[in-house]
Amino acid sequence: MKVKDIFPILEELAPLGYAEDFDNVGLLVGSPEQEVSGILVCHDALETVVTEAIEQKCNLIVCFHPILFSGLKKITGKNYVERAVIKAIKHDIAIYAIHTALDNHQEGVNKIFCTTLGLENTRILIPKANYIQKLVTYVPIANTEAVRQALFGVGAGAIGNYDHCSFVSEGKGSFRGNEKSNPVLGKAGVEEVVGEHKVEVIYEKHLEGKILAALFQAHPYEEVAYEIYNLENALQNVGMGMIGELKEPMEERAFLEMVKEKTGTGGIRHSAFLGKPIQKVAVLGGSGSFAIKAALQQKADAFITADLKYHQFYEAENQLVLADIGHFESERYTKNYIVEFLSKKMPNFAVILSTVNTNPVNYL
Repeated sequence: MKVKDIFPILEELAPLGYAEDFDNVGLLVGSPEQEVSGILVCHDALETVVTEAIEQKCNLIVCFHPILFSGLKKITGKNYVERAVIKAIKHDIAIYAIHTALDNHQEGVNKIFCTTLGLENTRILIPKANYIQKLVTYVPIANTEAVRQALFGVGAGAIGNYDHCSFVSEGKGSFRGNEKSNPVLGKAGVEEVVGEHKVEVIYEKHLEGKILAALFQAHPYEEVAYEIYNLENALQNVGMGMIGELKEPMEERAFLEMVKEKTGTGGIRHSAFLGKPIQKVAVLGGSGSFAIKAALQQKADAFITADLKYHQFYEAENQLVLADIGHFESERYTKNYIVEFLSKKMPNFAVILSTVNTNPVNYL
């Protein structure tokens, strides 16, 4: 199995199209043509992790955080990023990062976070905007069902908890082929008017290549007429953060004690207690200060995240409890989830969980 053969499995876990524009995901180091001897899964692909991969005879590292985040002008080994990259290249080890592609997945980082805290009835906190597109095409009536099923088969027509969604309207289409044409209906040089269906389906942007390939394969016409529109609708099942509910309300201090125990953090920085029970909880693994407003708007009793600055604690506005549990701690079970997923998909392949603790923060 080559590195590139594992891409579809990793994309099923975390579609790269889900990643934020600022992020750097996918294959960061190595050749897609390289044969894979084993996969090491880690949180951060540091030099110590590359060493572990060498010892475990794994030549593909799947990491959560990208070791290469911004551009490098020189690679001389002067910092931890360059040293990790140099060692990986020297030992023919490929590195693949997933980061916000998994952050935004409905079963990804924040779902894991919610499950850890025992939250129920979860939903996306900030649904991803500008990610839904609509395909409109025109099909001879006799071929409509075949085209619809082909589009559904590659993910078109999925809306929330529903799939096979489309809109079909009937009309008449006209065309005339030139002398080089080979029309399925009618003759070259003669204008034809035929009964057609206008078929409309929506899809997630990252599926566009598959959608168009399926359309061209199933459509009978020599030249396929189609239109693509960007929709303003938010994608409810993809996006940053999650919000859910505890089975029973908890007193504020008891709630944070539970969070501390479940996440294994060395300490929690939090805003003032408000003297009211906690039941509705928003979470966002990693740096989540940008989601405070969303947590307030959705009337969360508490918002658990990381990397909050001094003045951002004021943004709680005495309406919810803000809690910073640490960046690593808010994402700590992510690599376990990746290992479980890959092991199920490739049961006869070596998928190893890194034992290196890459958390740079220590608590006194």
